[in-house]
Amino acid sequence: MKDKKYLCAMLCGVLLLMSFTLSPPRKIKVYLIGDSTMCLYPTKQFPINGWGMPFANYFDEGVTIDNRAKGGRSTRTFLAENRWQPIADSLNAGDYVLMQFGHNDEGPPPQYADRYTPVPDYKVNLIKFITETRAKNAIPILITPVSRRGFDKDGKAKETHIPYTKAVFEIGAEYKVPVIDLDKMSRDYYQQLGPDRSKLLFMELDSAEHPNYPLGRHDNTHFNEYGARKMAQIVLNDLKAQHIPLADHIVKGTNAPTVNPQAK
Repeated sequence: MKDKKYLCAMLCGVLLLMSFTLSPPRKIKVYLIGDSTMCLYPTKQFPINGWGMPFANYFDEGVTIDNRAKGGRSTRTFLAENRWQPIADSLNAGDYVLMQFGHNDEGPPPQYADRYTPVPDYKVNLIKFITETRAKNAIPILITPVSRRGFDKDGKAKETHIPYTKAVFEIGAEYKVPVIDLDKMSRDYYQQLGPDRSKLLFMELDSAEHPNYPLGRHDNTHFNEYGARKMAQIVLNDLKAQHIPLADHIVKGTNAPTVNPQAK
């Protein structure tokens, strides 16, 4: 009888151990916080895309992307509208927060007084995001504001976020946070394409060119699907270049052919 009880206890112990062993590891959650250049858009607004939309498709099953970016938001309004606190409360050790603000922070009053955030306040807000992320043993990553498309008379891509990009680097250095310089890298890419071809990245539509925009749209801030994908690739490549562990979860392909050469 004792042997049976012993065997039963052993079996229960083995099954319990197996249940822990076979439990899938917790997925890394990556929160994206920022503005309209990063955020999600509904199908009815296609082809406009925030770069966070294609970004989510480049990771393996160990990562979940939670895009909380919202159009028109600065660091100040993101906090004031209580968009940050639920994220801070939900963070777990090993999660990431990728933060890209600046477009709306720099909007000058009086036209954009509702969201304008002076550089000193912008820095304070970024520090809050960083310290509260680290308080949960999660990992903050700073991203400079993606560049708008604009060229001077000599065909040189204009730099439009100077004080805010500088502030991101200062905070990154002070708090030892990785910085992805999307401002410079996106601008370099526009320069590579030139004034005409760079339009292909943006919401540059003539009237009747797309059913969602019958009157057309000429927008050098917001990306179409192709442009968003190129920006996402810039961020992904810099995660790899800086050897940030999250990059280990970027899907890996091969150069092997995927189409049967006999296919017609």
